Amino acid sequence: MKILIIGGTRFLGRNLVDAAFARGHDLTLFNRGKTNPNLFPNIKTISGDREKDLHQLTGRYDAVIDTCGYFPRVVGLSAQALKNSADSYVFISSISAYADNKTIGMDENYAVAKIEDETMEEITGESYGALKALCEQTVQNIFGERALIIRPGLIVGPHDHTDRFSYWSLRVARGGDVLAPENPNVPVQIIDVRDLSEFIIKQVEQKSTGIYNATGPQQPIPFGEMLEACKRVSKSDANFKWASVEFLEKNNIEPWSDMPVWLPDTEEYAGFSRVNISKAMNAGLTFRPLDETIKDTLAWAITRPMDYELKAGLKPEREKELLELMMNVQ
Repeated sequence: MKILIIGGTRFLGRNLVDAAFARGHDLTLFNRGKTNPNLFPNIKTISGDREKDLHQLTGRYDAVIDTCGYFPRVVGLSAQALKNSADSYVFISSISAYADNKTIGMDENYAVAKIEDETMEEITGESYGALKALCEQTVQNIFGERALIIRPGLIVGPHDHTDRFSYWSLRVARGGDVLAPENPNVPVQIIDVRDLSEFIIKQVEQKSTGIYNATGPQQPIPFGEMLEACKRVSKSDANFKWASVEFLEKNNIEPWSDMPVWLPDTEEYAGFSRVNISKAMNAGLTFRPLDETIKDTLAWAITRPMDYELKAGLKPEREKELLELMMNVQ
C-alpha cells in the first residue's frame, strides 16, 4: 500500500514508519524537517508545512496517517487537500477527547469534550481534549466513512520524549526509597508505542474505519505491579514509599507531571484508566509483556547524555525532601 504519514520522525511517527516498512508498504513522509530530519534517509520525505506546502503532495495514497494534528483548522487543510487523492484518512486522537473521566468502561460512543471558542489554537490542559475532538469531527466531515480515528491512552516505550513512563523505569532502577503516589492498587492503562503502531498499520491494511480506543492492557495494571515490574527488570533494591493524596496535595505535588502516569483514584478520574478497549482488541490489538516494554525503555533511556534532564517526575533533591517529610509525620 502507498501510505503518507504526516509527521513520522518522532515517537509514534517513527514507530509507525518502522511497522509499515517492515510490512512492505510504500511510504512517504510529510513534515517540517525539524525533528530527527535524517532518521529515515531511504524513505521519501517531502519537507513542508501543511499551512502552505500541501500543494507538494501530488501523489495518490491508499491511506494518510496524521500523527500530529492538534487544531481543527490546520487538520482541515490537510484533510481537504487530500480528499480526492487518498482512500482513507487516519487521525491520531486521544482518550482525552472524552467529555470527562468519571465513567468506568467508556467506549467509543461516550460524549466528547466541547470548548466554547472552537477557533482557539492554544494547547492547555483544558483545551487539548476538546481540540482533538474537533479535529476528529473535521476529518469525519471531510472523509466521511473513509475516516479512521484512533484514540490512544498513555503511549510508552523507547523514544518517548515526554519521559512520563521513562521516569519510573529510571527512578526504580536507581534503587533506594522511591516516593510513589496514593497506593499500590491505583489502576494504570498504558500502550507500548510498538503495539499501537502495529495495530494502526493493520487497520490501514484492513481498510478499517470508525473510532477505536487504543490503550491497554486487557485489564488495567495496578500501579504497584507496574513499579514491581520496573524493580524486577532492573534488579534494583527499590523500596516503595506510598504517599497519600493528602500529603501530595499539601506539598504541591502534581499528578501526571510530578508523579507521572498517575491520576488520583477519585470519582473525577474513575474512568481514566478503565477505558473500554474491547472494540480494538476484537480488531486485533495485542500487547507485549510489560517487562519487555520496561527493558527496552531503560535500554534506550540510558543512551541519552549524562546531563539530560527528564521532562517529567521529581528531581532527586525534591524527592529526598519529601521522603524525609513523610518520615517526620509518621
